[in-house]
Formats: sequence, structure tokens, C-alpha cells
Amino acid sequence: MRAVLFSELGNEIADRGWVRFPAYEPEDRRRLLDVAYRLSAHWGQQVFVEAEDRCRMRLYLAGYGTQPASPNSH
Repeated sequence: MRAVLFSELGNEIADRGWVRFPAYEPEDRRRLLDVAYRLSAHWGQQVFVEAEDRCRMRLYLAGYGTQPASPNSH
């Protein structure tokens, strides 16, 4: 399952910079976090993850979502 998500979600993120995917259960969220970590390592740039609501997660590259403020951005 993770390999399929890696490929499918990776292609979508590469095409438009972000993807939204359902995550109904804790295991779904863990799986998406793992895919984001693997994509980050594969591409050499961070893939961010955020929960949009209780049932959806968004994976995205910098510039396509909200990242936490860096400590030096004051």
C-alpha cells in the first residue's frame, strides 16, 4: 500500500505541488506521514503534512501550503 501511495501521491505532488488524501483512521494518518517522509528523502526536499479536518490530510511542498514559522522569522 505504501509503495502505491508513494508513486501515486508523489506523481500528484510533483505535478501540482500538493495532494489531498482521505485519512479516516490513525493507521491511515501514519501511512501518509511515512509516505511524506519517504518522498522527502527521495526528492531531497521536505514534503509537509497537515490535517485539513478529521478525515483528510494534505501533503505538499514548500510554497503550496502552510508551514510552521521558522524560529528566525520574527
